[in-house]
Amino acid sequence: MAVKTIWNISHACGHESKRDLGDRPADRRAGFADWLAGQDCTDCWRTAKDSDEAGKAAWLKARRAAEQTESDAWSEQYRMPPLEGTERGVAWGVRCRHQLLAAAYTTLVLEGGLAEAAWEQIEDRARTVTRAGWWIDQRTAEPDDLEELLEAAADTDRPTENPFV
Repeated sequence: MAVKTIWNISHACGHESKRDLGDRPADRRAGFADWLAGQDCTDCWRTAKDSDEAGKAAWLKARRAAEQTESDAWSEQYRMPPLEGTERGVAWGVRCRHQLLAAAYTTLVLEGGLAEAAWEQIEDRARTVTRAGWWIDQRTAEPDDLEELLEAAADTDRPTENPFV
């Protein structure tokens, strides 16, 4: 007698399905059928996956909005000039500028002992860079490198490496 190929599966979600396991070797069908029984059916799995993706997208959108609000308030508080670029690029650039300057302040002043007067010079130099693409390009820079990066930005006005801003 041949090992069956069609299996009745009682899924973890409570649904029943018939699965053709004939494409698997005969000695692996029972184990795979047991594994399938511990999983949701295909429809329930898709629904859960879609709602999970929607939840992630909503969470990310809310987080970006909160970051944008915080960055805009920070820019206003520290008299940072508006950035130039596309609407999307400007929003991203403002967040990148805020994150980089805040990290640099922590690293250089609070932890590194840089004098406030010296930091104000760095901050003044940062105000001269108004291209959103530049800040986006520097988003992964080390805070210790900020001074050198700002000096390089002042030396030349090269186009951005990021083609989207």
